[in-house]
Amino acid sequence: MASATVRFIGDLHFLHKNLIIGLRGFTSVEEHDQLIINNWNKTVRSPKDLTFILGDIGMEKLTSYPMLDLLMGRKIIIGGNHERYQDSKELMKYVDGIVGMMDYKGFILTHCPIHESLIESCRGNIHGHVHSKSIWSEYGVLHPKYFNVSAEVIDYTPITIEQLINK
Repeated sequence: MASATVRFIGDLHFLHKNLIIGLRGFTSVEEHDQLIINNWNKTVRSPKDLTFILGDIGMEKLTSYPMLDLLMGRKIIIGGNHERYQDSKELMKYVDGIVGMMDYKGFILTHCPIHESLIESCRGNIHGHVHSKSIWSEYGVLHPKYFNVSAEVIDYTPITIEQLINK
């Protein structure tokens, strides 16, 4: 029996018109949201597959949560700055779990990048939040231990650890 595949994506921002049309450059919310749904379901094929969503499903509105039912596989949320504590009970109807941060095979999963003083104590930090920006080292190159999975950085498609490391 094949084992489940684990993937990562952050900053879905379903139904968030200002971000989708303004910053991401889509012509409509529907175009954006359907692209994520299509890319997700072409990639996540098994109901056993697990995807960690690293925050910001929507924009502090419960209306984005039912869209998670359109996405294949199991889902665990790493809470972002646009998930509200008071909405957790509603969100749990659509996902397998909600956490603030966690360790996954030596990688720290967060929405916001962890402080650089902590990065040496782990294999890396898989995060979202910064959207198309990246974390740079003091030497002016991309920092090798920060892995940004904001949707626009990974072509709006959940990605595996192996794919992240090979990028």
